[in-house]
Amino acid sequence: MTEALAAQLAGLTTPHLADGCLRLGVPIRVAPAGVRPLVRGMRCSGVARPVRHVGSIDVFLEVFEKVQPGEVLVIDNGGRTDEACIGDIILLEGKAAGLGGFVIWGLHRDDSELSGIGFPVFSMGALPTGPQRLHARAPDTFGRASFGQHMITADDFVVADDNGVIFLPRQNLAEIVSAANAYRETEARQLKAMREGKAYRSQTRFADYLARRVSDPAYGFRQHLKDIAAAGEV
Repeated sequence: MTEALAAQLAGLTTPHLADGCLRLGVPIRVAPAGVRPLVRGMRCSGVARPVRHVGSIDVFLEVFEKVQPGEVLVIDNGGRTDEACIGDIILLEGKAAGLGGFVIWGLHRDDSELSGIGFPVFSMGALPTGPQRLHARAPDTFGRASFGQHMITADDFVVADDNGVIFLPRQNLAEIVSAANAYRETEARQLKAMREGKAYRSQTRFADYLARRVSDPAYGFRQHLKDIAAAGEV
């Protein structure tokens, strides 16, 4: 990633990126709403490093042998709510290995300790107990991770913030960031105008939209906003 692209990405939220995907027709892949940051204000972004948890921490230790700086560990624990899959030892080891953060389709433990460390962790929540099972590894344990209804590989880029987690195809990252940045700038102009007293309905010519609907009931507000290059729905 170029420095310019990284700088643009740093100024975008996951909602901006989702809107960028929508504008480009790229499938929007987000983590389920229950996946939240350990501490409000946490953010991480980086190339996905997928791993499937089978009940033992050695899969994580093995991943750390191969991690590239800034990668985000995407852990597939099947959305289980009966066990936690990482705690403070794995967090500190991953941080030392160069990870940019953890995104977990499952739970974590050692909540107070992890919160005190302050390293980015996004999960479904905390639970006191770790795994009490050990399953055989699949051949692709390190090749892909299910996350909700999505399949994540090293071809994906992860961005996580207070709004949630989004997975972006690396091959389209620059275009998505450009579209998201354009949306953000439009939105910023409209919010500034609202603070100065110009209603959003006025900016989006909502009366014109309603009039068009009379003669063309199939005409939608989303299309209207595209036609006038406004923010809102895109």
